[in-house]
Amino acid sequence: MAFELPPLPYDYDALAPTIDGETMRFHHDKHHKAYTDKLNEGVAADPKLAGKTIEEILGTISSQPPLVRNNGGGYWNHDFFWKIMAPNGSGGGGAPSGKLAEAIENYGGLDKLKTDFNTKGAGQFGSGWAWVVADASGTLAIASTPNQDNPLMDDVAVKGTPILGNDVWEHAYYLTYRNDRAKYLASWWDVVNWDEAGRIYDGIAG
Repeated sequence: MAFELPPLPYDYDALAPTIDGETMRFHHDKHHKAYTDKLNEGVAADPKLAGKTIEEILGTISSQPPLVRNNGGGYWNHDFFWKIMAPNGSGGGGAPSGKLAEAIENYGGLDKLKTDFNTKGAGQFGSGWAWVVADASGTLAIASTPNQDNPLMDDVAVKGTPILGNDVWEHAYYLTYRNDRAKYLASWWDVVNWDEAGRIYDGIAG
């Protein structure tokens, strides 16, 4: 198989109470696995995709069929999502530092970033994702994408390197928050892995 389901970097219940263990178990073991399996089906059907990284596939997604787009996005998005979170008190929560903190100040400050991100996520109609995106110069922007689209795709409105991303599909939060997406978005900052976000940003800013 071209792609394998990456393991969670922590226990299923490590992000509780922000995200409960049952949600994490189903989200990773069922949803992420399904995206992985379907992506492999799409890759196997097209010899031109053999040996390509997921980032290379996403970079030409406008020429790919829906099977590859939807499941390639789902595969990458969830791998990123698990890594960009950490247990509160063990890397999760807190505040950014270093070059990322400077970029956030240039954006307007952390409170503004959180507010704009939460507003964008709450306003995404139906299923999708909210993102903090950096362009090649390191300038930050807030975006949302439908379904499993992401800023690495060549045909999305806001392109760049994802620094943070939150899944606003209902299966990501419904067991704990029911239909209160805004409460989920507000709580999610308690498990943001700012160290990982800073590492990603440093790779752009140099």
